[in-house]
Amino acid sequence: MSKEFVERRDGSFYLIGSRVPLAHIVRQFQNGEPPEAIRLHYPTLSLEQVYGAITFYLGNKEDAARDIVEREREEDEFEKTHPFPPQLKEKLERARQEMLPRKG
Repeated sequence: MSKEFVERRDGSFYLIGSRVPLAHIVRQFQNGEPPEAIRLHYPTLSLEQVYGAITFYLGNKEDAARDIVEREREEDEFEKTHPFPPQLKEKLERARQEMLPRKG
């Protein structure tokens, strides 16, 4: 039995039943994060959904690559027109670093 994990919505790929774009999962996967670590970034997703998204990406690399390029273009354009206040960006980065598991 095959289960679907990714759908095309609003011209982009998203994980079914969530607002998480496939591109976000793929970027982290391409950066070497294991599925278990990626799952920690998205508490509303199950580990099965993360694995399903990665499997979809591996089986549809061309379509996913086009989607990622378009999403990055849209995100870059949004950031240009809606810049983060510098102090907020720093505060968010500090909070993100505090949440990452410690290596040791």
